[in-house]
Amino acid sequence: MKIVVYIPQADFTIEQQNKLAGLGEVVYTKNSDELSMGQLIEIAKGADIVAADPDPLGGFEKAKPIFTKIMESLPDLKGVCLSTTSFGRIELDYCKSRNLPISNVPGYSRESVAEHAIALLLCLAKRIIVSDRQTQAGKYKMVMGFELKGKTLGIIGLGNIGSRVAELGMAMGMKVIAYNRSPKQMAGLEMKTLDEVLTQSDAISINTTHEDANVGILGKEQISKLKKDVIIVNTVDREIFDEQALADALKSGQVYGYALEAEDLNSGPLAGVENAILIKGFGWYTKEALQNLYQIIVDNVVALAKGNPVNRIV
Repeated sequence: MKIVVYIPQADFTIEQQNKLAGLGEVVYTKNSDELSMGQLIEIAKGADIVAADPDPLGGFEKAKPIFTKIMESLPDLKGVCLSTTSFGRIELDYCKSRNLPISNVPGYSRESVAEHAIALLLCLAKRIIVSDRQTQAGKYKMVMGFELKGKTLGIIGLGNIGSRVAELGMAMGMKVIAYNRSPKQMAGLEMKTLDEVLTQSDAISINTTHEDANVGILGKEQISKLKKDVIIVNTVDREIFDEQALADALKSGQVYGYALEAEDLNSGPLAGVENAILIKGFGWYTKEALQNLYQIIVDNVVALAKGNPVNRIV
C-alpha cells in the first residue's frame, strides 16, 4: 500500500511515523511550500491513500480543483484524509461518485480557535488593533471601546467550536444566543432564528461549517438587519458574507468592527477599511492543537487502511 502525505515528515512524532510506515510505503512532502500541479501528481502517483494539507495545494482558496485533478489521476485511490475540519475545498460530489471515503479532523483545534475568536472579539470591542495601526502610523488618538460583559453574543453555527465560543462568552458574563441550521440545544443559551441573532446581537461569532451551502447566507438583506455598532468575528469563510454590503456597513458605522481570517487580504471591498481586521488564518496554530491534529490524521489513515474509515464526512 502506498500512502502519500502532503505534510512534512518532521511534523509527525517518530511513533506516528512508525505507525504509518507499518502500513506500507509512505511519501511525505519536504516542506509546506506550494507545489505545481505536475509535482503534486508526480508525488501522488500510485497512491492508495492521500493525506492532505491545503498549503502544498495552494491554500484553501485554490485547493478544490487541484485536489480533484489529483484524485482523478489515482485510479486505485481508496480514500482521503484531510488535515482540516473544513471540507468546502474538496469536491464532495466527485468523491461520492467514486465512493471514496473522506475523513477530516473534528475537534482538534476546538479550544484554540474558540479562544482566538474571543480574543478577536475583545480586540474589536476595545479597538486594540485599530488603535495600534493608528499609533504605528503616527496618528494616535484616543478611541472609545465598550465592555462585553452584559452584552449579547450571537453564535452562528453551534458546532464543536461554536459551542465552546458560547461557553467562553457566558464565562465573561455575556448573554448568549445561537442559530444553527439543524436543531440543537445547549444549556445556558437560547436558540434563535438567524434573523433574531442578527437583530439582537451586540457581538457575533461565525462558526459555520466551511461548505457551499453556507456561501452568501449573509447578504445585503441580512446585513441590513444587524444591530447598530455590532462587532463580528469570522474565522470560517469570507464567502459567507456579501463583502461589498459589509464594507458599506463598516464605513457607515452600522457595523463597529469586523475581523476575518482569509488568504487574500489585499483585494476586495474590505481591503483598506480601517475597522476591518484582515489576518491570515492562524487560530488553530497552537502547540496543543497541532499535537491533536497529527494524531487524528494518523488514526484516520490507519483506520482507512484497515477498511474501517472514521471521522467520515462522505
